[in-house]
This record gives sequence, C-alpha cells and structure tokens, in this order.
Amino acid sequence: MPRADFYLIDKPRFREDPLLLVCELAKRAVGAQQPTLILTRDFEQAEAIDERLWDLGEDVYVPHQLAGDEDDAICAVLIVPPGVDTPDRPLVINLRDTCAPGHFDRVLEVVAADPAERDGSRVRWTQYKKLGFEVAKHDM
Repeated sequence: MPRADFYLIDKPRFREDPLLLVCELAKRAVGAQQPTLILTRDFEQAEAIDERLWDLGEDVYVPHQLAGDEDDAICAVLIVPPGVDTPDRPLVINLRDTCAPGHFDRVLEVVAADPAERDGSRVRWTQYKKLGFEVAKHDM
C-alpha cells in the first residue's frame, strides 16, 4: 500500500527556513538509497532547493540536480519544477498545492505553518486516503 506522510512545520528552525526540512528529507532518502523526486511549486523554488542542498555543510553531500538533463536517470535526487516530465521514482517530496502525480511507494508532503497551506494539506490528505494511501502526520 502506498504511503503519504505529512510533515507539518512547527519548530522554529524550520519556520525560519522551510527548505531546510526538504533538504533533510532528501538527505535521509539518499542515505536510505531511495531515488527521489522533489516536486517544486515553481522554477525559483527549484533553484533555491538546488542551492540549499549544496549548502548543508562541508561533510554533507546530497547528489542532486534540476530535472531535464541527460543524467537524470543516474542522479539520486531530481528537483522537478512544473512543466518538466520525469519518470516516476519510489519516493516523492511534494511541495505543490496538489497531490503528487504518478506512481510511487511513498510521498512526503511538506506543509508550512501558514493556515492556508494547512487547509490545502487537509484536502490532499483526503484525496490520498481516497486513492488508497496509508496516511500519517509528523509535527516538525
């Protein structure tokens, strides 16, 4: 059964830098050898995540790139802005306002502390449940 995990940002360090949580989730995925897609809201967010993943520290390396390159198939983490098609992967980190499209084993929904974002996450939660996903919530 596919799974959808909702990560609700609440802790001050993630409120100040929500992309830090996305980067930490990507780092964990690489550690677990899970090929991952990060679905961004727009190209600017994709670029910001790309830069942030390079900035995790001298001893941390998360192999990643913006999707749309010939090396997409061999890169551990693909950052996917809207309008770019990529093959499905087992793990998706979704930052968009809609449910993640495609076939995957697990989706991680990162939800900011903003009330409007929380309302949107409730809609996605219901949609994932209707699609047969096991859903869970994590306060971050």
